[in-house]
Amino acid sequence: MKYRRMPIEIESPEQLGYDRIKCNLTESSMPDMKAGLLDVDIAGLLLCYTDHTGDPALREIIASEHDAFTPDDVIVTVGAAAALFIVATSLLEPSDHIVVARPNYATNIETPRAIGCGMSLLELEFDSGFRIDTDRLRALITPRTKLISLTSPHNPTGAVMPQNQLLEIAAIAQSHGAFLLVDETYRDMAFSDPIPWAAALGPGVISVSSLSKTYGMPGIRTGWILCRNPELQELFLAAKEQIFICNSVVDEYLALNLLRRKKETLVQVKKHLETAFGIVRDWMSGQDILEWVEPRGGVVCFPRIKADADVDVDAFYKILNDEYGTYVGPGHWFEMDRRYMRIGFGWPRREELEQGLANISLALQKATCG
Repeated sequence: MKYRRMPIEIESPEQLGYDRIKCNLTESSMPDMKAGLLDVDIAGLLLCYTDHTGDPALREIIASEHDAFTPDDVIVTVGAAAALFIVATSLLEPSDHIVVARPNYATNIETPRAIGCGMSLLELEFDSGFRIDTDRLRALITPRTKLISLTSPHNPTGAVMPQNQLLEIAAIAQSHGAFLLVDETYRDMAFSDPIPWAAALGPGVISVSSLSKTYGMPGIRTGWILCRNPELQELFLAAKEQIFICNSVVDEYLALNLLRRKKETLVQVKKHLETAFGIVRDWMSGQDILEWVEPRGGVVCFPRIKADADVDVDAFYKILNDEYGTYVGPGHWFEMDRRYMRIGFGWPRREELEQGLANISLALQKATCG
C-alpha cells in the first residue's frame, strides 16, 4: 500500500480551523447531533470488546431495512470510510482492475490507487447530468476487472442512479465475474421514493452506508457493509479484525438508539433538507455566472462557473475565503477543474447558508475580469 494524503482532508475545515470560517459550506452532512438528543445513559454501559461483526441488536435493526437481509449480512464498521477500505483491500490485488466513477468521494479512488491495482475512471459529465453511461462502463471492463465502484445518491453531484440502471449494471458486473460496490451513504436522503438497497439484488452486490451524513453523527464513526455473500462477509470480517477488531461499544450503543427512533428522526431530516435545498435552488435560479445539474438526493450540489464567464478562478477562491470567510469544496478535491465547487447545504444554519451563498455571488462578481 502506498498512501498519500487527499486534498479534501488536507484542506478540510477541521484542519483549517472552524474558528477561521464564518460560513462553512464544505460539509457534506446534516447538522451535527448532540448526544443528549438521544436521551441515553451510558453510566451502566460495560466498556468491553463487542461482537466482531457488530452488536447483534444493531445488525438486526440494519438488516430489517429489507426482507432480503438477515443480521448475518451486516458487518458494522468504523464509519463508511472504513467499510470502503475493507471492501477494496479485501478484493483487490495489484494484478486486479477496478472501474470507479469520477468525480467521487475521494476514498473510493485513493484506496485502489494505494493498492496499486489497475484503474479505469468512469467519467461522469456535467452535460449528461452526471448520469452513468452504461455503454462507456462496458467498454472500460477488462478480463482483470474485479470490482465496479459507484455511488448513489452521488457525492459530490447529488445525482441518483435509476433502479432500472442499477439492475442493468448489476447484470453487467455479474456477466464479467466482477463485484459491484455501491456507496449508499445518502440513501435515506433521496428526494424521490425510498431507494432499495443495492445489496438486495444478489450475492455479487455490496452496499456501504453510515450514520454520519444523514443523521449528523460523524463523531460516533459507525457504518456498515451489507452483502448477501457469506464467503465475502467472512473475508471482510477477517480484514476488520486485523485492522480494529471491533467497534466502540459506546458508538454502537448510540447508533442503536438512533436507529430505534429512525422513523421520527428522518421526518425532521427531510423537513430540514427540503428547506435548505429550496434556499439553494432559489439562489441558483438567479445566477448568471454559475450553472448546475440539480441534485436528486443528498445535501450537496456541484455547480460550476460557466465556460464563457470571464472569472479569475484562483482569485475567486481567495476572495471568498479571505474577504468573506466562506468555504466551499473546490473542484480539485474531486479531481475536477476548479471551476466546479461542491456546496454543502445541509450542515449550516439557515442564516449561515443564506449568507454563504450571497458571499459566493459577491466573490464571483469581484473575480470577474473586466
